Amino acid sequence: MDSKLVRFVILFLTISVAAFIATRLLGIHFGTDNFWDYHGVLFLIAITLFPRLTLLLSSVPFGGLFWWLGWLFAPRILVAILATITYWNNNPVLVTLSWLIAIGLESSEKRFVIYRARWSGDRATGDVIDVTPIRRG
Repeated sequence: MDSKLVRFVILFLTISVAAFIATRLLGIHFGTDNFWDYHGVLFLIAITLFPRLTLLLSSVPFGGLFWWLGWLFAPRILVAILATITYWNNNPVLVTLSWLIAIGLESSEKRFVIYRARWSGDRATGDVIDVTPIRRG
């Protein structure tokens, strides 16, 4: 079996167990809305590629300290949390995909920024060229 498929199934089962515990034992009620009744494919692409901008300019509910912290530091994880709360009952596969994208792209984005900062730092510590002006006249 493909390792990516195994990871997807494990993540799906983990989210399913967490949703079961949240709904049955903790009494949390997830929404029963269907994603496709409110949004389309264009929104799905936009929220994946530009989560901060889409969250601000769309009809996604917002507000509160944790929402703004999520928007600032980890917008894709915020999208996955909002998707879980709102669409879990009718679109569990779509919610699981949002978690895969959130975990994968957030970590990749942070890794790229760290790599880029280290690369720039290594380049800056190389040989320094002395450029003193030449006086004429």
